[in-house]
Amino acid sequence: MSEIILFDDPTLRTRLLPFTYTRPVAKIRCGIHTIDEKWTSWLNAPVSFQTESYLHSKYPARTSTVTTFINGGLLPDREIVEVIQQLEVESALVSDQNEVLAVRTALPWNPATSINTFNLSIHSSPATLIRNVWDIFSLNGPQIKADFERITKGRISEAISDPYTHYYNAAQIFIEPGAVIKASILNAETGPIYIGKNALIQEGSMIQGPFAIGENSVLAQGTKIRPNTTVGPFSKVGGEVSNCVVFGYSNKGHDGYLGNSVLGEWCNLGANTNNSNLKNDHSPVKLHSYETNALTDTGLIFCGLMMGDYSKAGISTMFNTGTVTGVSANVFGGGFQAKHIPSFSWGGAAEGISEYRLEKALTVAKDTVRRKGIEFSETDEAILRSVFEQTQNQRAIFEH
Repeated sequence: MSEIILFDDPTLRTRLLPFTYTRPVAKIRCGIHTIDEKWTSWLNAPVSFQTESYLHSKYPARTSTVTTFINGGLLPDREIVEVIQQLEVESALVSDQNEVLAVRTALPWNPATSINTFNLSIHSSPATLIRNVWDIFSLNGPQIKADFERITKGRISEAISDPYTHYYNAAQIFIEPGAVIKASILNAETGPIYIGKNALIQEGSMIQGPFAIGENSVLAQGTKIRPNTTVGPFSKVGGEVSNCVVFGYSNKGHDGYLGNSVLGEWCNLGANTNNSNLKNDHSPVKLHSYETNALTDTGLIFCGLMMGDYSKAGISTMFNTGTVTGVSANVFGGGFQAKHIPSFSWGGAAEGISEYRLEKALTVAKDTVRRKGIEFSETDEAILRSVFEQTQNQRAIFEH
């Protein structure tokens, strides 16, 4: 196949903020893998990215004589992969909602370019795309199941050797080498359970599938995992977690409830942090939209916290139903927090919010990354500086 580029659809990218401030759309995790990891696996080929210019240094694009552009929000399955592989040069595939799914061309192309010059075909089956931030957790259960089937096919799981660990439906439990499980309960009757390489499940953890935990991640003692939850790599999670996605490199290490929520990378929730995911009147949850700068109806009864990369919450922080926290916010204090906490905010509902000083925020970000043994590069710093500038107007409401 030709060179493969996963492109950011501009509309989807805006709807998927704050997560796409710091990554291409295809770097979103849903299920066990990120979207780009899914495509790499399905196509057995490397992929690159067509994204915002300030992200190019970290996520470059590779072109060739013929390039296949694939929508970065598109979740692959056997049918859509086969259709895209059969695309002729100078052809485009669109969804029944007129979304560009794929383009195969020998010419330069980006989403702002018209596709009317291509041979167009409509994908007959509904395409599965992540179109909104709440789709990340809404689609997580089915994606865990799909990824589990693909990842484990033809492979043999490591054995559960701990005599004090109980499990149900062993055929749907897969354990990678190096993982350690102590005195826990694994119930895969409601869906598969995937435990990544060198993961640690500490004593008293109770897990209901579908569930996935990534490489080198930890479930703290007594963690309660409800279905449709993913803990990405190099993370630590404790307390009660239900239908959530933690992208990776983030910590919620203590007691407290997190439900129907998404945490980006390098986040930290202090002890006893809780979120509401259901309104008292059971009406649909409204969520801040970066597209309209207003609340948008999710159509969901259950929807919790969306937290961008590098953001943190102090102990006993309470997040209201349908809260959006941007990138590198430091949230703390009593009472329910605002429904939208702009990027680079400092403070909380009770104490008031001011702008998080950029140099201080960068110092904390560097320390957060280095504590995981990873370099915080000049490129990473440049991305955060760009996000700070892009989100300046969002903080104007409390600057003076």
